[in-house]
Amino acid sequence: MTDQRDHRPGGGPRPGGADLPPGRRPGPPFPPPPPQYRGAGPQQGPPGYGPPPGARPRQGGPATPPPGRVPPQRIQPRPPAPEERAPYRSGDMPLLTHEETASAAVARNHAVALAERPDTGRPERRTPAPRRRSAWARVRRAVYVLLGLMILGPVLAFVIGWLIFPVPSSDELAVDQVSQFTFADGTPLATVRPEGVNRRVVLLDEIPEPVRNAVLAAENRSFYSDPGFDITGILRAVYNQLTGGVGGGSTITQQYVKVITGDDDFSLVRKYKEVVLAVKITREQTKDEILENYLNVIYMGRSSYGIQAASQSFFGKDVGDLTVSEGAMLAGMIQAPSRWDPAKDLEGSQRRWTYVMDQMVDAQFITPQERAADVFPTNWLPEAPALEGIPADDRGHIYARARDEVIARGIVTENEFNTEGLTVTTTVDPRRQAEAVEAVKRQLEGEDPDLRTALVAIDPRTGAVQSYYGGSDGQGTDYAGQGLRPPGSSFKPFVLAAAMAADPSIGLGSTYDGSSGQTLAGTVVDNSEGFDCARCTIQTAMTRSINTIFYQLGLDAGPQRVIDTAHALGIPENQVTEARGGVSLGDQDVHPIDMASAYATLAAGGVYHEPFLVSRVTAADGRVLYERAESQGEQRIDPQIARNVTESMLDVAPTSRIGLSGGRVVAGKTGTQQHPTLDRQNKDAWMVGYTPSLATAVWVGTDTSKPIQTAGGSPIYGRMVPGSIWQSYMNGALRGTPNEAFPPFVALGAAPRAEPTASPDSDDESSRDESSDSGDGDENGDGDNGSDSGSGSDPGSGSGDSGNGNGGGNDGDNGNGGDNGGGNDGDNGADSNDSGDDPSFGVFPGSG
Repeated sequence: MTDQRDHRPGGGPRPGGADLPPGRRPGPPFPPPPPQYRGAGPQQGPPGYGPPPGARPRQGGPATPPPGRVPPQRIQPRPPAPEERAPYRSGDMPLLTHEETASAAVARNHAVALAERPDTGRPERRTPAPRRRSAWARVRRAVYVLLGLMILGPVLAFVIGWLIFPVPSSDELAVDQVSQFTFADGTPLATVRPEGVNRRVVLLDEIPEPVRNAVLAAENRSFYSDPGFDITGILRAVYNQLTGGVGGGSTITQQYVKVITGDDDFSLVRKYKEVVLAVKITREQTKDEILENYLNVIYMGRSSYGIQAASQSFFGKDVGDLTVSEGAMLAGMIQAPSRWDPAKDLEGSQRRWTYVMDQMVDAQFITPQERAADVFPTNWLPEAPALEGIPADDRGHIYARARDEVIARGIVTENEFNTEGLTVTTTVDPRRQAEAVEAVKRQLEGEDPDLRTALVAIDPRTGAVQSYYGGSDGQGTDYAGQGLRPPGSSFKPFVLAAAMAADPSIGLGSTYDGSSGQTLAGTVVDNSEGFDCARCTIQTAMTRSINTIFYQLGLDAGPQRVIDTAHALGIPENQVTEARGGVSLGDQDVHPIDMASAYATLAAGGVYHEPFLVSRVTAADGRVLYERAESQGEQRIDPQIARNVTESMLDVAPTSRIGLSGGRVVAGKTGTQQHPTLDRQNKDAWMVGYTPSLATAVWVGTDTSKPIQTAGGSPIYGRMVPGSIWQSYMNGALRGTPNEAFPPFVALGAAPRAEPTASPDSDDESSRDESSDSGDGDENGDGDNGSDSGSGSDPGSGSGDSGNGNGGGNDGDNGNGGDNGGGNDGDNGADSNDSGDDPSFGVFPGSG
């Protein structure tokens, strides 16, 4: 029987008897009440516990709370300790036998526990039995998952692609295209095709609208409204990929992406990337920009990239001149340019043309009447015109020099040179360049085929290169800008300029000992052919190129000053660097273009203008990347010193029989460098001279150790082959231009004697005859010696002697030159100039 004792504090068992659910143990006994509440009467609890004050106690003994009303905290059992187990309510725990599984025992014990659970009066909540899903439910759920993946998968993939696929940068988008080099007047000089690419970028506005519409009709009618891709085309591509087909309709934007990324593999991965980039490009560029880029990069057959190159290849004209019919033919070829070339498949090309024209009508690009009036073009070329390139002749050197200048000036980078579609305008005058080529060809005809020549002509007023001849092989060595050769006596004007700057008392009338075989600063210096001049003026020394006088001038001024003066005039600072006595006789290497530049500075009164070949550079889109600004130049030496040096050279060309026609005033100097190992043989020969508007340097030499000789075996001097080339070129280049005069001459230091110079009114070459040149005798000439000894540098007494003296000297020189020429021909004898044009045979054998 259940124990019903009072369970209030201090009472007995809990309500409901001693039986507890399985696994539950009795809680601790209630603590006894405090002493103040203990008494004879009913037990009193703490304040607030028990009946209210004045209430009568219940009858029948101590009150017992009704079942289920005891506060929860009073009946909450303490959780069992880990080591304790609740007693088994129905006796000892039965042992499992081999006939009863553990799961069955657990189920039985659970049932017993439920049976012994006290009744709370509330309905028992039952867990419903699991229901078996039908097969249809499982299929339906799979369909839902699949549909979700089909919707969310592409979206997620697109987002990922958007994040990981960058749009190519502008540098990466740049495409190789043709660059054009032109002469100064715009006539073609060279065409540069990077790796054989035939592409010329044009602006969208340069492409006629009907031609653009033909492309849209053929490739993407919805181009201006689509987001960059076509969902139908994508699904078709997926289907073809799964079924083994090909193709799949790409928009113009997608085709553009395929070209610029270079990825044309047919795969879903490539298509996926293509779509993502197409959308990104559509957001970053306007439709017109995309179409313009597309029309400039798409391959259109016959090695042509872009609509402009295709127009030239198929119709021989610019894209701006295409008709609707011609544009439709080109547009129809885009999908398969090699296949639908009319020269290969005329019927296929006509079918494509018909399709494009009909599509243009459907898109309302043209009217049905216009469509009916158009016919398939018949003026297409059977093959593309021969592509011009870099010439293999002398123009190849002009191109190479101009290209190097474009890069060196930072106008474009190496990569941009191939991608900007440059038009480079050079300063080279095509007529004058032709004169240079003809002069070289004419003078070398019949000569040793191993002879090499360079010619550079510069405008002294600007520095613009007018002619540039580096050799006949445009792919070989550029002798004008790369060949380094010693200039010999053509370096002597720089020595005179340095001496006059160092000592203001020095003038063209100053006299020096010009005898041969002098020992100067420990070095024995000889004159050419042992020529002696006991007392010669600087004017005479320049005309006769007397080595000993210029060697002494260089020592007096200082070799370093001579070098500095040469650098100031235009010789680069990395050339002619060794300060020694021989520098005065031109024993260190220079480039022909730099000699022309230095002489141009003298012609400009000491104002230096950097030589240049590039005047303007534009990009394919019309941007002007570079335009040469007018320069005032830089005053490098005193203008009066420059003018005095010019005056000292006025007699050289006339006395060497290479004066210019019409008596044109010209200053110049010859130079010869003796062969280092072969006695009385020469290695290099020069002629450099100028008018106020044109300075020209000519060099003749070889690539080998052979000496330079005429066809008859005579040594070549500066007055001979180089002088003849120079004379022929200058006469042709200056033909039709006015006979210019140099600025008024003001003598510095000791004034020169009144020696005759070339007169603008007469041709020196025609006014002298060989008999008079050779008849006045010896090298020194009586009059010249008398003048020098009688009056020294006094110009006043020189006038009476000047005719005989100067004439005798020159004629004697010419006679000597005839001997040197070996009697090869009368012209050599008559045309020979001063002894200084011949080699000296001392320590400095090459300073002719």
